[in-house]
Amino acid sequence: MSLTVPPALLEAAETGPVDDDAFVACVRDSLPYAWDTVSRVVADLESSDAEFADNVVPPPTEVERGQLLRALASDAIRAGLERHFGVRLAFQNCHRVAAFRLGAVDSDTYRRFVSARGQLLNQSPELRDC
Repeated sequence: MSLTVPPALLEAAETGPVDDDAFVACVRDSLPYAWDTVSRVVADLESSDAEFADNVVPPPTEVERGQLLRALASDAIRAGLERHFGVRLAFQNCHRVAAFRLGAVDSDTYRRFVSARGQLLNQSPELRDC
């Protein structure tokens, strides 16, 4: 299971639309490593003039790697994080999370990052088991 959903939030989902802040809080509480990683990358972006900031440190254990994979593989979770932080997220190799400024999404830098070439150039033997 990706998220630990509080009963009240599940009940709300069963009866209609879910409040975005409540959903994001559920993500934060359920996937703390993923939340901390994305938060840190966004803070790095906000403290610079760069088009993007990224995480290049592998998770300490498979538990944390799983959290990151679940957060970024789910369209709903990823979109919730993007709306909350006001960025576009991109992901490579099980841990390289990047946060792009929304204005940079049409940039060459973004296109290079999300391209097949970018993925292939970011490969290494150590990352093949993730």
